[in-house]
Amino acid sequence: MFEISPKSNKSPFISKSEIEALNHKYKNLTARERISELYQDFEVGDVMLTSSFAATSAFFLKLFSEVNKAQTVFFIDTGYHFSETLDYLEQLKAHYGLNVKSIKALKAEHEFTTTDETWRKNPDFCCSINKVKPLDTIKTKYKVWASGLMKWQSDHRATLDFFEMRGEILKFYPLLDITKEERDVYIKEHQLPFHPLVAKGYHSIGCRHCTIPGEDRSGRWNNNPKTECGLHL
Repeated sequence: MFEISPKSNKSPFISKSEIEALNHKYKNLTARERISELYQDFEVGDVMLTSSFAATSAFFLKLFSEVNKAQTVFFIDTGYHFSETLDYLEQLKAHYGLNVKSIKALKAEHEFTTTDETWRKNPDFCCSINKVKPLDTIKTKYKVWASGLMKWQSDHRATLDFFEMRGEILKFYPLLDITKEERDVYIKEHQLPFHPLVAKGYHSIGCRHCTIPGEDRSGRWNNNPKTECGLHL
């Protein structure tokens, strides 16, 4: 188990040199090996795993389900997901035996964004209320946040490393160096189920108000310079 100090409000629970050591250790491992090694370095109760159950989430979740069935998967229910996304969640939950827990915004705050149609005039604020704040309420309980980001998905993601300190939580991206081609080959070889909207031209799937068909992330927040919901910034 990786030797780390308890979380503190005054300083990060892990040093910069320890993060560098983790990145060096995990660099030449496969994605599955990285996930397996994570549970050698950290307790399962220290790991917060999130999934949007979007386009190709089956790849990420299959690996985690094979390594550790005890891992909880958090899904941020914005209240604005496509019905196909919720169906896909149930499909993967049953297929891989996932322990999925949904988290959502405060009822009054979510209702405000509905009445105000906040996504039209201030999508950053809408994401903050319905995505960022709900996750912030549970973040403090964990040391490591595992996410399925890959470098090819955006310019911001191309700058990331396998482990990075974000605020008081250590981000972990086991799929970071997987190319789009490698992902697609793996999905085809293992016959993983795609999100049903992929067949309709959606390749990055978020809330229904802010998502249109498009390659990679081009269909997100169409006609807006926004490229991230804020969770990973």
